Parts: sequence; structure tokens; C-alpha cells
Amino acid sequence: MTGSVSAALFAGRLTSPEALEGIRIKLGLNHPLLQQYWDYLGGFFHARHFDNGPDKTTCTWPCLGYSFKNDLSVGHLIADRFPVTLSLAIGAPIIWLVTGVTVGRISALRPRSWADRTSMLFALAAISLPVYFTAAVLRLFVVYNWHWLPDINYVGFTHDPVLWAKNLLLPWISLATLYAASYARFTRASMLDVLNEDYIRTARAKGLPERTVINRHAMRPVGTLIITLFGMDVGALMGGAILTESVFGLPGLGKLGYDAISQHDLPIIMGVTILAAFFIVTANVVVDMLYAVIDPRVRLS
Repeated sequence: MTGSVSAALFAGRLTSPEALEGIRIKLGLNHPLLQQYWDYLGGFFHARHFDNGPDKTTCTWPCLGYSFKNDLSVGHLIADRFPVTLSLAIGAPIIWLVTGVTVGRISALRPRSWADRTSMLFALAAISLPVYFTAAVLRLFVVYNWHWLPDINYVGFTHDPVLWAKNLLLPWISLATLYAASYARFTRASMLDVLNEDYIRTARAKGLPERTVINRHAMRPVGTLIITLFGMDVGALMGGAILTESVFGLPGLGKLGYDAISQHDLPIIMGVTILAAFFIVTANVVVDMLYAVIDPRVRLS
């Protein structure tokens, strides 16, 4: 039954039963589910061949199947969209990491000051606004009303680096606003806890400069938390920023996944999901390795 449904999605509604059966055989949907799963996993490591008599198709490595709607290789579609998502994942994390940690650090060092209250007020507002609202407002004013930047039209980095950055500046800021607010709050809360620890008072009692106390002693425990959040967020972002890409019309993995969900294009949905899971797992491994660099106690244990 599942194979018949998948074959119908691939072939369309106006298809004869004979054609549907031919598609089931060609795609291997007539095999047991365990064998279909094993064949699908095999496509991660080598090419696959789909055939039904004279009707033969070769899916090159990595083979993630073919789109139900346009009969294009899912691997090629993902490879074509990946540079856009990678571009978002390069600029936005840098902005939110630098901005969020800096604002949180200033707030923690000057608690209950006007700088602390103002920054936390902006952080609360930023974290409360959905990404699609922030993106739409920025695009309305910066592009259409004030004409400070051209309308968003993605250009590859190798084609024109300056134009690449100009077209991605607003998506970077929109995506970074929400994350920067979260990082500012986490950094502030963590630093306030660390600054009350006994070893911080001991370091100050020894006469160490305040900059050394903050950078070498207070920021290390905070850095462990920030690295954890940063790795998870960047790993998830590599799977596509659906809302940001949709608002700005960026042809990235998020937009590809969103369109596939709307059209019930199962192979693309599976491909994007697997790629996102891969990056999340990879980010966790990298974070675990960085723990030993940031916190010496991890190496000792």
C-alpha cells in the first residue's frame, strides 16, 4: 500500500494502473520495507540503478532518490541549494555570537545599570518577535522605503563577493536578532553566577587585574555553555532556515524543504531531514572536542 501511494505521488493522478505498477517496480517499491531501507542506505555510499526492463535510470553518488514532482536527483537539488544555506550559516552566527556575548558580558559586569536594563529590554523584545516578522519589517524599511540596500537576489560568492554580502546582510541580521537576544540572556545569567564564585573572589584578592579575572577565569565556564548552544544552533541552521529563506526568497535548503512539504515530495523531505540530522550530530561531536580546549577539567577527567 505504501509503495502504491509513493508511486502515485511520483506519477501523478492521471496515470494508468499499468504505469503505476511499472514505477513501483522501477523504484523498488515492490520489495519488502527492510530491503527498501537497506537499498536507500546503500545510496549514501554508492550509485544506484533503477530499472524496469528497458526503462533504466542511474542515480549517481550520493543517491537520495528522485523528486516526485520534477524527476530530478535529490542529491543534485541539495547540492545546488546548499551554498545558499552555507552562506547564511557563515554570516548570521558570527553576528549573533559576537553581539550576544558582548551585550551579555556588559550587562553582567554592570548589573542593574542603565546599560543592563536597556540591553535586556531590547533582548526581551528581540526574542519575543518571530523571525518572519523581523525579516519582513527590515525588508520593508531598508529595501523599499529607505532604499539603503537593493532587493534580495542571491549572488554566489565566487561571482561577486561584495554583492554576495550586500544581498545577505538583511537575512543575516534577521536571523541573528533572535539568537543574539538568547545568547545575551544566557551570557548575562551565567556570568552573574560565576562572578559570585569563591575562586573569582580569590583571584581578585590575589591582586590580578580585572581584565585577567574576567577573561581567564570568569569567561571559561561561560564559554562552555556558549559553545554548546552555538554548536547546536549552527548545526540546526545548516539544515536550512525555513522562515528566513522563505521571506527573502533565498533558494536554500529550508526553502527546498518547505516547498517539498507543500507538494508532498517525500524524497526531498527525507534528503533535507537526513542532511540536517548529519550536521546536528557533527556539531555535537565538534562541541565535545572543544570542551577539552576551553575547560582543562575535561582533559583531567
